[in-house]
This record gives sequence, C-alpha cells and structure tokens, in this order.
Amino acid sequence: TVQPGRIRHTVSFRLRHPSGSEAERDFLDAAGRLGEIPGVEAFDILAEVSPKNQFRFGISMEFRDAAAYEAYNRHPEHVRFVEERWLSEVDEFLEIDYAALPS
Repeated sequence: TVQPGRIRHTVSFRLRHPSGSEAERDFLDAAGRLGEIPGVEAFDILAEVSPKNQFRFGISMEFRDAAAYEAYNRHPEHVRFVEERWLSEVDEFLEIDYAALPS
C-alpha cells in the first residue's frame, strides 16, 4: 500500500537486446544498482509474465515524498544510467508515478 505523501515510481520496458543474452543481463544488473541511490525504497526489478503487453521487464521503487523523488531524478548515477544505458538500450517503455488517493 502506498502511504499518503509517498510516490511509487514504475517503468515497464522492452530492451533492444536478445532475450537471455549477456547484454540483457548486463543492463538489468546496471539497472539494479539504481536501488542503491539514496532515497530509493522498496526497489524491485521484475519480469513481465502476462501476454497482455509487449513489455518484458519492470522496475518499481518508492520514495518517502516528492523531494526524495526529485533528488533521485537529479542524482548523478541516475542521470548517467539514463544517458549511457537507457536511451540506447531500451526499445520502448511506459513510465508511471503513483501517489495514494485521498481518503
């Protein structure tokens, strides 16, 4: 359950790399290090198991508040990952950021 004030950041994606390849594994390992950035909580890299869409993987993480999320977005390791890996290796993605509905 997402608590009020928290943000759950999610992205579903498909890589340009062949399924099961070393390049795919290397990308997912690098993506996993995003969970080490200060402020990131409840970090998961996930495999899509439904045939309802063409995405193959997902990343989910939570932040205590909008300030923590913004700090993550500006963090040098995140910026470097996006510039050096994400832009060239991800074929398609859908990013969604969630907040709890007011009670």
